[in-house]
Amino acid sequence: MSEIDYRRLTEAEVDRVGEIDRSERVESAFVQKGARLEERAVAWNVRPWTADGHGEHSIAHQREACARQLRAGAAALGALAGERLIGLGLLTPHVRRGVAQLAFLHVSDGHRARGVGARLADELERIARAAGHAEVVVSATPSGNTVRFYLGRGYEPDADPLPELLALEPEDVHLRKRL
Repeated sequence: MSEIDYRRLTEAEVDRVGEIDRSERVESAFVQKGARLEERAVAWNVRPWTADGHGEHSIAHQREACARQLRAGAAALGALAGERLIGLGLLTPHVRRGVAQLAFLHVSDGHRARGVGARLADELERIARAAGHAEVVVSATPSGNTVRFYLGRGYEPDADPLPELLALEPEDVHLRKRL
């Protein structure tokens, strides 16, 4: 595997989000009930984002979602293996007083469980602390690997998630971390 370069990204570089391969075989998922999480067996085959259309799982939709976060002041960090974008994280500041949102964190298949996501998350949390935030919230895809990643980083289920995040992602697992 080539060396990975971690750095802040420009808006044009974030637009390359479609280079990330989100493919994954998911065998467990979590359902959130207040501050409690229940793990269940599932059989999901997550496919790459589609190049066609504008649906939720399209590259166009991901580009627009990232652009919306950038317009809200998000910091964008990328992980690049050579010229290929293999990881992207966005931290949106001031969603509430003292609270930032880890709005986007994806790492390409083949690069997960190698510290790429942890390094991006560490740096985004450092940026949040430097901006005076005391907490970070995240609406995480409920897949077992994703939720365990955040739990292992000190995030806890949020029994009272931000209403706008809950409305946007009601099936997600809503987590919060004190910095």
